[in-house]
Amino acid sequence: MTCQLYLITPPRIDAEFVDMLVTALEAGEVAALQIRLKDHSVDEIKSLAPPLIAAAQDRDVAVILNDDPELAVALGCDGVHVGQGDASAKQARAAIGPKRMLGVTCHDSRHLAMQAGEAGADYVAFGAFYPTTTKDAPTTADPDILTWWSEIFELPCVAIGGITVENARPLIEAGADFLAVSSGVWSHVDGPANAVIAFNALMRGE
Repeated sequence: MTCQLYLITPPRIDAEFVDMLVTALEAGEVAALQIRLKDHSVDEIKSLAPPLIAAAQDRDVAVILNDDPELAVALGCDGVHVGQGDASAKQARAAIGPKRMLGVTCHDSRHLAMQAGEAGADYVAFGAFYPTTTKDAPTTADPDILTWWSEIFELPCVAIGGITVENARPLIEAGADFLAVSSGVWSHVDGPANAVIAFNALMRGE
């Protein structure tokens, strides 16, 4: 399987962000969008998220909501992503049902990843691989964990944390199925569309 791009929203957006999102989604292949609006209240998320969900789903991009399984279902998202401090994988699976996707943050822990797989996760996320400004990353992961996971398990793995066009290649080569990218796209010097184009080229081995 070729590595794919997994976009994450900035922690704070305004209503105009949907235009930037559409530009990015139409620039190249994007497998998923995680709505991660950490700097917004639940009521603000309920207002801001629907246009983003529609823009992504209209382009066959899966939409994952961060942290809140019940809200993910209420908003019509395709799945939810939970961290170790959120609902457990088992609780999240019970809340979203069998058909929606479940992703679990596993930091740099092989044990947490195996637990997540056993609890019904559809993918596991490792990181942070590089310094990141979008969240306070408690762990630093080594690319070797991607290789170990991909050689043993069928379940896809996501690399996350400070990933840019410039530093992504080692993670792709190590076996990441998805690269989760936020500021590496939205803050790219040539704009989000060119970032998506560049990530796609990397993933094709160019």
